Amino acid sequence: MYAVIRTGGKQYRVAPGDVVKIESVVSESEDKTIEFSDVLAVSGEAGIVAKPANATVTAEVVGDGRGEKILVFHLKRKKQYKKLQGHRQNFTEVRIKAIVADGVTYNAAS
Repeated sequence: MYAVIRTGGKQYRVAPGDVVKIESVVSESEDKTIEFSDVLAVSGEAGIVAKPANATVTAEVVGDGRGEKILVFHLKRKKQYKKLQGHRQNFTEVRIKAIVADGVTYNAAS
């Protein structure tokens, strides 16, 4: 059982119990749960993928962090121009707790 969700401009294939690093999000609630309502596809059985009428994915925040450093290097040959810039992307690590699709709930096996 898995679902495809969209958050932060990217798509993720998630299943109950998975730990996923997504684009940085702010959790407003105190219990650190996030609900993703933009569910693109759900697979309840092997080999069957469908677009649900209404589906949500519930996750709990495990932690926040920053990714590996990416170096961006620009060079113009014969012009004596070099530029080096670094970047580290912020992320939020979440654990998928449940997937609810058209009234059917799939929970993580704890």
